[in-house]
Amino acid sequence: MTATLTTPTLLAWRDYDPAACELPGMSLGEVPLPGPARGQAERLWDLGARRVRLPAPVDLADTVDPAAALYGLSLVRDLTARAVMVEWELRLAPDAGESWRVLSHLQPPTALLGPADAEESLRLWRRGHYLCKCLWRKGPGFIQIRDRRWGELRRFTADEPEYETAIGHLDYGTPADTVPPAVLDDFRSEQLVLDIGSHAWWLPYRVSRWLQQSIAI
Repeated sequence: MTATLTTPTLLAWRDYDPAACELPGMSLGEVPLPGPARGQAERLWDLGARRVRLPAPVDLADTVDPAAALYGLSLVRDLTARAVMVEWELRLAPDAGESWRVLSHLQPPTALLGPADAEESLRLWRRGHYLCKCLWRKGPGFIQIRDRRWGELRRFTADEPEYETAIGHLDYGTPADTVPPAVLDDFRSEQLVLDIGSHAWWLPYRVSRWLQQSIAI
C-alpha cells in the first residue's frame, strides 16, 4: 500500500528565471495534482512547468500521518531528476542534527526549519548540491545505485530480483513491514531509504536529464 494525499496543488511557471516568470503567459497558475505522486513530475514537465512552488513545508518532524511528507518528497525527488526548479521548505525535528544529508541529493529547499543550526546546514546543502548526486539505474539483470552524498562515490549493485521488486514498492513510500526484512536492512545500511513513521521511502532517483556524458557521472 502506498500512502497518498488527496488532490494537492502547486504553483508552476514555464521558465527557471524568476524575472522571466513575471512575463505574460509564463505562469501556469495553480496546478492540481490529482491521484498519487507517481507520474506527476512527468505530467508537470509535459505541461511546460520548469519552475514550481510547493504550497506547504514538507514536515518530517511530525510523521504520525506520513502521507503529505511522502507525497512532497516524491515530488521534489522526481522534479529534481528532471532538473525542474523546485521552491520548497523542509521542516525537521529540533534534534535532527545532520539528518538533512540523506536528502542532500535533492534540490535544496528555500528554507530549512526546526534545527538550531538550520541556516548553516542549508548553506552547506546549497554549496554541495549537484544533479546526479544519488541515482539508480536498471541494467540487464541488475540494479545499481551510485551515491556521492557522503563525499566519495559509493556503489551498490544487486542482481537478485527481490531488490528491484522492493524498489518498486518503496519508490513512493510503503509500510516498512511489507518489504522483505533482509532487503530493507541492506538498503538501510547504505542509507538508501528514509523511514517516515511506519513507512519507508526510496531516496535515489532515476535521472531524467544528464548534465554531462553518463560516463563522467
